[in-house]
Amino acid sequence: MGNFLDIKSLTHRFGGLQAVSDLNISLEKGEIAGLIGPNGAGKTTVFNLVSGFYVPSEGDITFQGTRLNGLRPHEVAAHKIGRTFQNIRLWSEMTVLDNIRISQHFKLGYGLTDAFFATKKYKTREKQIEDEAWELLEVFNLKNMAYEYPKNLPYGVQRRVEIARALSLKPDLLLLDEPAAGLSSADVTELIDYIKWIHKTFNLTIWMIEHQMQVVMTLCSKITVIDFGAEIASGGPDEIRNNPTVIKAYLGDGEL
Repeated sequence: MGNFLDIKSLTHRFGGLQAVSDLNISLEKGEIAGLIGPNGAGKTTVFNLVSGFYVPSEGDITFQGTRLNGLRPHEVAAHKIGRTFQNIRLWSEMTVLDNIRISQHFKLGYGLTDAFFATKKYKTREKQIEDEAWELLEVFNLKNMAYEYPKNLPYGVQRRVEIARALSLKPDLLLLDEPAAGLSSADVTELIDYIKWIHKTFNLTIWMIEHQMQVVMTLCSKITVIDFGAEIASGGPDEIRNNPTVIKAYLGDGEL
């Protein structure tokens, strides 16, 4: 165990700014883990490094034995890593159904000629994509919204669509970047149950960034805390909740 995702000596610089500093994290298959820290701590930068949006300045990222350094986002996705974003990134002028379908663009399995002449390969693959999209919409209770545009849907529903789109990649690892952002307290409670259900139903490893401590402390068995791009603590919810260094980083003093 411990070698499902390995991040070793990860460092990343933007010019003279060191956003991530000598970070070491391992995730075990099947767990729900958290990455937390104050605003500007470098959390999303870590996710961007893992998912191929940035190339590490130093260090290694290994997922199920494959080194991810230098791979582009679609190549990382092909290795079964799904991702959501802090700010929802849905195609607002495309239907919910098409948002799910288009996530398969990197592994269509047919070429331009097949599409132009509507070959059997093209038709077979497009039907498979369509069927899988409808299955996901049913599982996520979104079938009645299939032809709606995301911009017209409530924020909580948009989050569900984004997670469904990420799961259409059939990932082994799902990265959730602040899934509770913008949600009401009632929606947050529902989100916790929702993530538990996703974890069990899809047999996933989940790694999340989250500012809502209720979400992190309820769901995560292991939490890494970073500040100024460096780890300041790691452990279970009780260890993190009562860690003086963590409390100081967030509040100056007090309790989480």
